Amino acid sequence: MSTTYDNIVIGAGTTGCVVAARLGEDADRQVLVLEAGGSDRRADILAPAAFIQQFGKEAIDWDHWTEPEPTLGGRRIRSPRGKVLGGCSSMNAMAYVRGNPLDYDGWASAGATGWSYEEVLPYFRRSEDNAEITDGYHARGGPLTVTRSRHLEPVTHALLEGAWSLGLDRNPDFNGERQEGFGHVQLTQRNGTRLNAARAFLRPALRRRNVTVRTHVQVTRILFEGTRAVGVEFVRAGRTERVRATGDVVLSAGAFGSPALLQHSGIGPAEHLAAVGVTPLVDLPAVGAHLMEHPLASLPYEFLGDEQGMFDADRRRHLVRWLVRRDGKVSSNVVEAAGHWRSDASLPAPDVQILFSPAHIVDHGAESWPRPTFTIAVSYIAPQSRGSVLIRDADPLRKPAIRYNMLSRQHEVDAVLAAIGLAQDIAASGPVRAFRGAPAGLLSSSTDREELTAELRRVCQHTYHPSCTVRIGSPEEGAVDPELRVHGVENLRVADVSVMPTITRGNTQAPAYMIGEKAADMIRGRRPLEARRVPRLATA
Repeated sequence: MSTTYDNIVIGAGTTGCVVAARLGEDADRQVLVLEAGGSDRRADILAPAAFIQQFGKEAIDWDHWTEPEPTLGGRRIRSPRGKVLGGCSSMNAMAYVRGNPLDYDGWASAGATGWSYEEVLPYFRRSEDNAEITDGYHARGGPLTVTRSRHLEPVTHALLEGAWSLGLDRNPDFNGERQEGFGHVQLTQRNGTRLNAARAFLRPALRRRNVTVRTHVQVTRILFEGTRAVGVEFVRAGRTERVRATGDVVLSAGAFGSPALLQHSGIGPAEHLAAVGVTPLVDLPAVGAHLMEHPLASLPYEFLGDEQGMFDADRRRHLVRWLVRRDGKVSSNVVEAAGHWRSDASLPAPDVQILFSPAHIVDHGAESWPRPTFTIAVSYIAPQSRGSVLIRDADPLRKPAIRYNMLSRQHEVDAVLAAIGLAQDIAASGPVRAFRGAPAGLLSSSTDREELTAELRRVCQHTYHPSCTVRIGSPEEGAVDPELRVHGVENLRVADVSVMPTITRGNTQAPAYMIGEKAADMIRGRRPLEARRVPRLATA
């Protein structure tokens, strides 16, 4: 391996793959990508329905756990994160939801110049290859196939019909003119298989031969000469090595990894760094602060009669069908439909995402149930609670201390309880009655507010969307500027969802791709793509 490159990208996750691929389009640029995990060529990655089986597998999952969470009954919460080429795009539910236009306009209003909805929309479109929707919000010809699922279970159709029967809006495109409403989820799949960032971006870039990828490499710190980043130190096969960069070092290690690596490199809250044995280089309190996540509450129900849902998806006949035809249950993303809803009609945009699954989606799949079930899950997508990511000591191989602090505000609990009520109404609707048997959890059955609140704190999980821990903002409020340059140093940028000033109203995979596209243009010194003006409804 060469010892000097133009750029080093730390992390081959969703955003890192995009950054590396786009930088590699410059033929005279040498790009090195360092990834702690290994190959993504695995059946449990390619087969969409297998993603829950990945959690806790040391080969591909960082398998973080939080500190005891006071707002959640003192529980430690499992937090899977991809440690594999493609990162979390290799182990998520493949949902492609950009969020709400007001999210990005809010970023820009708060000082993130260049990040308004009309300014980021062209970057969403540049990645996209959408053969089903061809309006001004979508595009054809990009590396990332965005499509609807090839398979929907009968109960999923019934759940949508149930929502619509209650007067809730139909919405065929959450990424279009309006986010609110219920419909099918758009997915990052190609021909009934998962399309992750490694397949869509990184692997084609390797053909150009100026992009080098090294796997099973854990970066331990960023190297500086004064305040200029000049390379990285990493561990491979038990040996410590160094490599230099003549241009930007790009940190794409995710909402947990990026702040932890900055802190181990001396950038972060100086008082905490000194206390754990790290010599501070730049005092940036925002590094590791402001962690945001979407709280998740699941309402499972047993199926009535012989309906199986995804309970029998591992049967040989379903696997053979997928291998031969690339459809059927194994092609399901498990979370097959969704809706976005306002818990308070006066809100300008949805604050709740309702998820429909023909499976038992409780405690990250860890809770088994003896009979087939389906689940209506409630994700609160407009949280204000903030947590943190802080290193424990000077050992860069030790996982950081993570605290979500979810549901720390009463209005968040109120919104989730309102959404649980809606979910129960959908389950009780006429179209769903033919499928619904006994409730398989207290959230599915109780209507007592005090009882529901206690149960919510006992079982609440997250939606796999940690973000905002290296957020865009001033040196007093943030960690990077709108060009994603780390405050107080040179030649160091961060490009992943940790830079989001606030979490978006929806799944964070689509924004991760967009951030990669925009970051690559910044690093290459290119003019931003021209803002795209599109119609919007008064209520988004």
